[in-house]
Amino acid sequence: MGRTQDATEITGMGRDALLHPFTDFKRYKETGGRTYVGGEHIYIADSAGNRILDGMSGLWCTNLGYSQDSIKTAVADQLERLPFYNSFFNCTTDATIRLCQQLSQIFPEDFNHFFLTNSGSEANDTNIRLVHRYFDLIDKPDKKLIISRKNAYHGSTIAAASLGGMKGMHDQFTRLHYVHHIEQPYSFELADNQTPDEFGKQYANKLADKIDELGADNVAAFIAEPVQGAGGVIIPPASYWPEIDLICKQRGILLISDEVICGFGRTGQWFGCQTFGYKPDLISFAKAVTNGYQPLGGVAVSDTIADVITSQGGEFAHGFTYSGHPAACAAGEATLKIYQQPGMLEKLQSDTMVYWQEQWATLAEHPIVGEARSQGLLGALELVRDKNSPTRLAPDGEAAVYCRNQAIENNLMIRQVGDSVISAPPLIINREEIDLLINRLRDALDMTARQFGINQT
Repeated sequence: MGRTQDATEITGMGRDALLHPFTDFKRYKETGGRTYVGGEHIYIADSAGNRILDGMSGLWCTNLGYSQDSIKTAVADQLERLPFYNSFFNCTTDATIRLCQQLSQIFPEDFNHFFLTNSGSEANDTNIRLVHRYFDLIDKPDKKLIISRKNAYHGSTIAAASLGGMKGMHDQFTRLHYVHHIEQPYSFELADNQTPDEFGKQYANKLADKIDELGADNVAAFIAEPVQGAGGVIIPPASYWPEIDLICKQRGILLISDEVICGFGRTGQWFGCQTFGYKPDLISFAKAVTNGYQPLGGVAVSDTIADVITSQGGEFAHGFTYSGHPAACAAGEATLKIYQQPGMLEKLQSDTMVYWQEQWATLAEHPIVGEARSQGLLGALELVRDKNSPTRLAPDGEAAVYCRNQAIENNLMIRQVGDSVISAPPLIINREEIDLLINRLRDALDMTARQFGINQT
């Protein structure tokens, strides 16, 4: 995995100078953290010499792992040839154009225009600008309200965090007044003796109720992830998304599919909207578009929207210095070529994801697992004290935090959300590595059960 540095050298480099995202800074000063110094295939190495199976694909982004030389070469070649130029003033680079052409080949039909950003947060900021601009141009300036879901994650800028539905974020800033939220389709906690079909339709119709409450003439769009990733891998029932799609189309509301996590094969098809069978008007993307090797995001704009915003006069006053950065676009182009290799998605659907879901389901047998759910190469476990009750092991997600920490100590990177532990391994994981991930996670569950006094016999 290349040269590593010992912990004292890393500390001496000024570790405390970095303010980490989503961190209790006081606690971090007391406990410190980990520093990673190498990566190979689906493993990462820390400064202490541990080799850790990355069960989270970095931050949902290194779908192809850490050893894709063709992406690294593409970036290096682009930096040699043209390290930067902007896309302002009717200019751009050839790498930027090539990426957009390639994106149009893999996005759903009728998506042929792309606004490029540096992240998913900026992509969702851009969605607000595009939606408001579109309705202004078709002479419906009152349509400004946007509806999202509780516990959704759409980014961390002021606008994107307003779109998101996470209370801990909202408590720390003043949200945009024109964003409203409805309940999430979280069946484990919210279903009440309903069938999945009934529950899906009931929670989809919470959108219809909110639109009717606010007035369809005032509502511009609904934004949601196909599967709520950072919210805890909340997988809606099959009936949910078709109903949402119908509600939006009947009421003249634009549908934004945030595919920052679900895009590029994560759910088994190119995009989650294809897996769940709905047709959005705008699609957010980022993360896996470059395999995480360069920062790049964007919005795929349907032809219906693009025809309006490109045919009307007047400047669209929005953009970023690094929109369409040539090195990032070169990384994206090289990444898409790997995804497009013959048989890759087919193998994912017919083999890797089938085996993953079978093995993940075995964890439901564990005495502290109330539900083991999966979709594509996403998985979540709900931790409970009694399998016949939703009672949690400990308050404030303490048990899930403990389980996550034990997994990491056992050289498996997973994540904790509330009382759940979640995983999203690289798409290139093989069966033996899935077995290793499941075994290490089961060991962490065993340690968690013992820690919180649960009899495993």
